[in-house]
Amino acid sequence: MVFSSILFLFYFLPAVLLLYFIAPKKLKNPILLIFSLFFYAWGEPVYVLIMISVIIINYLYGLWIERLMKKGRPEAARFWLILCLIINLGILGFYKYADFFIENLNIIPSVSIPLLGLSLPIGVSFFTFQSLSYTIDVYRGIVTAQPNIISLGTYVALFPQLIAGPIVQYKTIDKQLDNRTHSFDKFGDGVRRFITGLGKKVLLANTVGVIWDKVSALDTATLPALTAWIGILAFTFQIYFDFSGYSDMAIGLGKMFGFEFLENFDYPYISKSITAFWRRWHISLGTWFREYVYIPLGGNRKGLPLQLRNILIVWLLTGIWHGASWNFVVWGLYFGILLALEKLFLLKFLNKAPSIITHLYTMFLVVISWVIFASDNLSKGISYLGAMFGANGAPAFDNSSIYLLITNALLFIIAAIGCTDYPKRLTMRVEKVFIKKPALSTLVGCVVLLGISGLCVAYLVDASYNPFLYFRF
Repeated sequence: MVFSSILFLFYFLPAVLLLYFIAPKKLKNPILLIFSLFFYAWGEPVYVLIMISVIIINYLYGLWIERLMKKGRPEAARFWLILCLIINLGILGFYKYADFFIENLNIIPSVSIPLLGLSLPIGVSFFTFQSLSYTIDVYRGIVTAQPNIISLGTYVALFPQLIAGPIVQYKTIDKQLDNRTHSFDKFGDGVRRFITGLGKKVLLANTVGVIWDKVSALDTATLPALTAWIGILAFTFQIYFDFSGYSDMAIGLGKMFGFEFLENFDYPYISKSITAFWRRWHISLGTWFREYVYIPLGGNRKGLPLQLRNILIVWLLTGIWHGASWNFVVWGLYFGILLALEKLFLLKFLNKAPSIITHLYTMFLVVISWVIFASDNLSKGISYLGAMFGANGAPAFDNSSIYLLITNALLFIIAAIGCTDYPKRLTMRVEKVFIKKPALSTLVGCVVLLGISGLCVAYLVDASYNPFLYFRF
C-alpha cells in the first residue's frame, strides 16, 4: 500500500483517522500500532512477523541494558548492546545482502551456491536503523528505556514513516509517544503538507518518471547524447520529487496524529557544493550516520587523515545501505571521495568562485551520481555515461531527441522551479498580501489544495504508473 493510492486515500487513512480521534487517549497508540502493522502486512503478510520480532527484541534489550547501566555494570550493558546490534543488523543483512554475498562467492571457480531468492521486506533499512537508534541511546543514557511495549511498537512501526522514512530517532519523539498535542491548526498544517507532498509525487515525480523509464529502456550503444541527458535529468527530478514528496506526506501525516518529525529535505538542488548537498538531501540518513558511525569513529577529532578515513567508511556504508549491488557501493564511494576532496582543498576554491559556477559544478556531479544510482549494474551505468558524452559513437542528437526535448521543455522548467525555494517564497508573499484578510487567505489556500487533490485523484484513477523509488531500500 502506498500513500499515493486510492486505497490509502479513501479507505485506510479515513478509517484510521476516525478511530484514532474518537478513541480515548490510552487507546490512541494501540490503534496506531494495529493499523501500522496492518499497513505493513498489506503488501507482505509474512514479513510482519519480522517487524513484530524487531519490536520485541529491542523492547527487551532496551530494558535489560538500562537495568545493567543502573547497576553500574557498563561492560555487561555494552555486551548486550553489541548482541542486540548483531541481531538487528543480522536480520537486515540476511534479507538484504545474502544473495549479493552468494553471487560474489559464486564468482570463485568451482563454487556454486544456490541463491536464496529472498524478497526484501519493505522498509527494512528504515525501521532497522530506527530500532538501533533506540537501543544505542538507551545505552548512552540519552533516553530512558520505554516501559510500554505498545509505545515502542508504535515508534518502530508507525506507518507514516515506516516504508521510506524519514528515519526518526527515538530521542526526537520519545516524549511525544505518550504526551503529544492535537489541534485543528496542527491537523490543518498536516493536511496541507500531505497534499503538497502528494502533488510532488503524483503530478511531478510520476510524470517525469515516465520519460526516464522510456529512455533507460533504450539501447545505450545507439543512444544519442541529448536523449541520454534528457533521460537522466528526468530521473534527477523524479527521485527528488518522489522521495521529498514521500517525506512531506510522512511529516504531514505525523502532524495529523500529533507527531513532529524533523525535516528530511532542504532544497538540495540549490546547493553550491557536494558538502552542502548532503546537508540538504535525506537529512535523517546523514544525521543517523553522523551520530552513530562518524562520531564514534572519531569524527574530525583525531586529525585530517583519520577524518578522511571516517568519511570514506561512512560513505561506503551509506552506499551499501541503499542496496545490495556494486553500483551502490561505487555510488557511496563516489560521494565519499568527492567529500574528502572538498574537505582537503576544493571547498576553499568553491567558496571564492561565482555562484553559477559552484552550482553547475554541484549539479553536474549529482547528475553523474544518479546515473550510477539508477543503473541496474555497473556496466550499464558506464555505458549510459558513455552515451551522455558521445563515447559510444552515436550521434549527438536525432529527430527523436529534438521531439523529446520540445514536448517536455515546459515540464522540465516547472520541475526545475519546483526544486528551488521560489514556490515557498511566492507563497509567503501571497500570504503577506492577504495578512489582513485571513478568511480570504484561507479560502484561496483551500481552493489551491483542493485543486491539487483533484488533479492527483484524477491521475491516480486513470494511470497505472505509480512507483515509489525508495521502497526498495
